[in-house]
Amino acid sequence: MNAPLPPRAPALSRTGLGLGIGAYTAWGLMPLYFKLLLGVPALAIVAHRIVWSFLLLGGLITLTRAWPAIRTALAEPRTVRLLLATSALIGVNWLLYVYAVNSGHILAASLGYYLNPLANILLGRFVLGEPLSRPQWLAVALAAVGVAILAVGALSHLWISLALCVSFALYGLLRKVATVEATAGLGIETALLLPVAIGWLAWASLTTSQPVWGENGTDTFLLVLAGAVSTVPLLLFTAAARLLPYSTLGILQFIAPTLQFLVAVFLFGEPFTTAHAAAFACIWTAALIYLMSAVQGSRRTRAEPLPE
Repeated sequence: MNAPLPPRAPALSRTGLGLGIGAYTAWGLMPLYFKLLLGVPALAIVAHRIVWSFLLLGGLITLTRAWPAIRTALAEPRTVRLLLATSALIGVNWLLYVYAVNSGHILAASLGYYLNPLANILLGRFVLGEPLSRPQWLAVALAAVGVAILAVGALSHLWISLALCVSFALYGLLRKVATVEATAGLGIETALLLPVAIGWLAWASLTTSQPVWGENGTDTFLLVLAGAVSTVPLLLFTAAARLLPYSTLGILQFIAPTLQFLVAVFLFGEPFTTAHAAAFACIWTAALIYLMSAVQGSRRTRAEPLPE
């Protein structure tokens, strides 16, 4: 009787890799956008993101003829429960992120997204059963060292980092296991959040003096455009999550916080410390080791014949 074969590493999808890189690059540059809306409350920005995302997604769903996929998803109680959870998670994540950027805690937000890949890799290993090789475990350890170095400088706002990390890691995991394609799933999530967003905007417009529609015409335009700014990276991410091993998706996420740090240093003049340099060295070394190992594993998977 032959001994059981070890689990194969999933083949690395080039399309999924491109989608994931695109999503994380867009998220990494997003602070530039929200910095233009410093005078608008975080809740208002998130409410506008939901309302205008819903309209955009409605058009995309019609264009791609995804309404049957939505009806199929809504007919499955398990999928509906998962999307109820993911809609709450992404709403919380959006609110925390906008609050962090506009309250001057970009470092805490970036740290949250540095922690997130480690959470993804561990969820992929222990929840989804995705195998990790020794080089990949080494990558995890190096990334953890880099994150630990950054955490020392952000302990006072670590709750923001941890909340962003947990909310988005769980969001990605649940979207991966939900049996619904990217556009349809995001459309359902946004529809679930829409009544809350419209209700809050109506209440705040009528009962408060907050600039919920911005302080000028430019702000209003940027708030409307926030729908596309929010939706496109999420569509790329949810599509990538269904094509890539979750642990590979996790390692790609180092792109976003690294871009955020570069924007902070070179555009906003924030200091680049020795700790930042050491952390970047650890994290990008980890990313290189992990991706090289994943690519080699993918090539072996395609080259080796299946056992009889």
